[in-house]
Formats: sequence, C-alpha cells, structure tokens
Amino acid sequence: MDFDGEHLIPAPRHEVWRALNDPAVLVACIPGCETLESTAPGRYAATIAVRIGVLAARFSGTLALEDVIEAEAYTLKGQGQGGVAGFVGGSARVTLIDQDGDTMLQWKAEGQIGGRLASVGGRLLHGFASKTAAEFFKRFIGSLGCQPDCA
Repeated sequence: MDFDGEHLIPAPRHEVWRALNDPAVLVACIPGCETLESTAPGRYAATIAVRIGVLAARFSGTLALEDVIEAEAYTLKGQGQGGVAGFVGGSARVTLIDQDGDTMLQWKAEGQIGGRLASVGGRLLHGFASKTAAEFFKRFIGSLGCQPDCA
C-alpha cells in the first residue's frame, strides 16, 4: 500500500524541522498517539490507538529515523503489533523545501499490514490513511501557531 502527498506549512523550514523532531509535538498531532518516547538518538517507542471501520486496536511498536539530512529530509521507518488485530510496518520519506518563507512538506510512504487488519479492505484503509494525514497536518500547523484557515 503506497501513499504520498504534500502540504504547504506556513512556517520557516527550521521551525517545521524542529517540530517534526519533537516527541511532545508529535504526540499532540498524530491522531490516536498515546505515547512517543525516545529510546536512543533517532529511535522511539510508540503506542497508537486506531479505529478502522469496526476494528479497534492499540498498536505498540518502534520508529526509527534514517537517512537524515539535517533540516531537509529523513526516512521514518516503523513497525507495530496490535495483538489479534495484526501488525503494521512501513516507511515514509519526508522532504522539506523552502517556498516563499513557508515550507513545502512532501512525503511518500509505503506500508504493509497483516492479520485481521488486512481483511478490512484497501479502500477503507486508504480512506483512513487520508483522513489521518489530513488531521495530522491540521494539528501540526496549529502547533506552529497558525490558525487552521491559513494553510
């Protein structure tokens, strides 16, 4: 399953980079994120609760930042277990580009799922991912002090 997108964030690139690397900001912005704790430089343990259709699960897993280019890009790799709901895994390349004082955030992600989660169906999963990404960026832009209507 592949996803990509871009969002114009009304803040300078260095501020966007700082926020993208702040676990407290990310916990507040990622829908369903309950915990995100640093375990080593560029490594995190996370717990995220999700509901997709009739399936609800709490996933515990790890995240790692790789191929980091300071204030420009990184690859986020992660995996999680949700008990009987199944597992998730994947990666996302995140790139920041200056754009007239703002920042264009581009991302390209790929993921794998298994267990009961895989039986939900691609269309429902794609809708869930799109909705989750939209909510993340709304919260993220708000965390930078911008009102939701300015993006």
